[in-house]
Amino acid sequence: MSHFFDYDPDDIDVQFAELLTATHDSVDPLVHPKVSEALGLMRRHLGMDVMFVSQFRDRKRTFRVVDASPGLTKVVAGHSDPLEESWCHFVVEGRAPQLITDPAPLVEAGTLPEPDLPIGTHLSTPIRLKNGTVYGTLCCFSEEVKQGVSGTQLRRLQAAAKILGEDLSRTPLGAELELSPLEPPARTR
Repeated sequence: MSHFFDYDPDDIDVQFAELLTATHDSVDPLVHPKVSEALGLMRRHLGMDVMFVSQFRDRKRTFRVVDASPGLTKVVAGHSDPLEESWCHFVVEGRAPQLITDPAPLVEAGTLPEPDLPIGTHLSTPIRLKNGTVYGTLCCFSEEVKQGVSGTQLRRLQAAAKILGEDLSRTPLGAELELSPLEPPARTR
């Protein structure tokens, strides 16, 4: 039987999108339990140890949602660190690639700061709101270097970040984040 659409409900991208689009009615879609479920699904599919959504605000990177392999507790939702010291920030600024198979040469060369925890393969991509503003990043990493990670996995991560950015843009939180800092606040009379 011929399929009218190329749609496979078991496809990881379809499952991820369905989980995330179920969250758009909440004020902050990142607090919806389906986001954690979606991150876990994607993390396991990519074979990574940790996956998280970070937010950039007030010169800090804050881990908003985290999914990690059992026993890994170094990356915790709510934890913040200086934005300038985060690999996420380096990626968004273009100082580091979105796909790093082995970060050791970049750390040794001083291109990336020494991490606080073991990081092997690392994927990171910006989460952009509809107006282009960077909300933060969607990242995942393994503690060991993984061979065979390619642009295909990065494109999956980028597609997921796009869905997250669209969901965030539809909420009051996204509208608040999309206000231009150059525009003066409206005067009330």
